Amino acid sequence: MTTEVSAAYPVATNTTPTTASGTGTKLTSDFDTFIKLLTAQAKYQDPTEPMDNTEYASQLAEFSMVEQQVLTNDNLGTALGQLGLGNMAALTGWVGMEVRAATSATFDGTNPINVAPNPASSADEVTLVVSNAAGDEINRITLPVSADPYDWDGTNYAGDIAPAGAYSFVVESKVDGEVAMEEQAEVYTSVRETRMQGNDVVLINETGAAILATSVTALRDPGETQV
Repeated sequence: MTTEVSAAYPVATNTTPTTASGTGTKLTSDFDTFIKLLTAQAKYQDPTEPMDNTEYASQLAEFSMVEQQVLTNDNLGTALGQLGLGNMAALTGWVGMEVRAATSATFDGTNPINVAPNPASSADEVTLVVSNAAGDEINRITLPVSADPYDWDGTNYAGDIAPAGAYSFVVESKVDGEVAMEEQAEVYTSVRETRMQGNDVVLINETGAAILATSVTALRDPGETQV
């Protein structure tokens, strides 16, 4: 049985964590600089014309605001890190399962690879381009203008069975003989490991490729009969 998982888990993206981290670093730098400037100002002020109390109070208030911003961003970074770890723990159940995503897959020399093309709806010609791990094109297969799955049986241009290894699939959508869109097709691939990269959860498949958990569109148990 195949399960759609496009919105199954609220996995954190890298947009907010990156911004928070960068802002926190900048605020920490500003905070340290502010302390040095304020200390130097108090130390070297003219005794005959001391700093105005109102101005000094204003600077202390600004000092407090900067400090609070730094602490807030530190706490935000910690919370996001814990969220990412929680998501990774939740997705460890995917290890050993098969996920569908736009990535490469391993051909074992016998069993076909199930490819999920998604050609442009305006296309009048669709071609599946098969490439090996070195990036060499080994076959071109004409497909119908449809999102129906296709099982690549491992054959190359000569009709021979390609050697076992990692292969990738690109769908070319043509309109009036011109390529209108090129897009990597989704394939089913086995999950071997879950890993944190920054604040993102990634899945490592059998080819060693890292797949963002948020890019997975379906999940299935390889031990069950697929329908």
